[in-house]
Amino acid sequence: MPLTTTGELIIRAARLRTAVAAFNIITLEHIEAVIAGAETAGAPVVLQVSQNAVKFRNGDLRPLARAAVAAAEQAAAPVALHLDHVHSDDLLRRAPDAGFSSVMYDAARLPYAENLAATHTAADWAHAQGLWIEAELGQIGGKDGRPPLDAHAPGARTDPVEARDFVARTGVDALAVAVGSTHAMTTRTAALDHVLLKRLAAELAVPLVLHGSSGVPDDELVRAVEGGIGKVNVGTALNTALTRAVREHLGRHPETVDPRTYLAGGRTAMADEVARIIRVLGRAGANPS
Repeated sequence: MPLTTTGELIIRAARLRTAVAAFNIITLEHIEAVIAGAETAGAPVVLQVSQNAVKFRNGDLRPLARAAVAAAEQAAAPVALHLDHVHSDDLLRRAPDAGFSSVMYDAARLPYAENLAATHTAADWAHAQGLWIEAELGQIGGKDGRPPLDAHAPGARTDPVEARDFVARTGVDALAVAVGSTHAMTTRTAALDHVLLKRLAAELAVPLVLHGSSGVPDDELVRAVEGGIGKVNVGTALNTALTRAVREHLGRHPETVDPRTYLAGGRTAMADEVARIIRVLGRAGANPS
């Protein structure tokens, strides 16, 4: 089916009182696995390409994006394409022509005033192009010279009043918040601050996004969605599934040289994880509140 948009999927998820699952892709196998998992779970999905993934692909956004669009057009589940953790204004401006309906503009490493100004400029440009834009706000640097922390640095927490001001002054469509998850976790031991999440949801009229969700246990994810998270980003969990399957195959068959024989198992393992996570998120929509 044709590409849908991230904004449409999030609006639909909010109506169902659940969240959209968004998975970071690096290879064609990632793309195929995410779509297969979404089809198995019978749910829409967002394919995300990060600036780091573009760097890995020699700085060219088009090959991976075009593969994602082609795969999405053949999918039986609705699929949107999102450009994730964009630091570069040049990369941001390549998003529309590559088929992206949304971007996450990441200026959280900057001091607050610079983050606000850069994000406001990016949001104005994105909206003029018809793009839905997400930003993030972690912990603003202190007056004693402490640097700002991005939304998923260990120990970072987003202040609800500061977040309300940030959203109002930048005009972003969604905000990634710091409530206890951390990028690149390979153990599912993160404990989220649900009291803070409830305060953020009460203060903000835009959807909230949880990054670093690979390290969050299932029950915590369900509570996060019930508490106001509308988009759940997952990356490391897929890479863990892929690597484990490939490592196991090569351990059993060290003579293997044809990558198709081990990538097939890795793709299946990722698809299974995608379907599992989507079903976990669906538990939130099924729970009365």
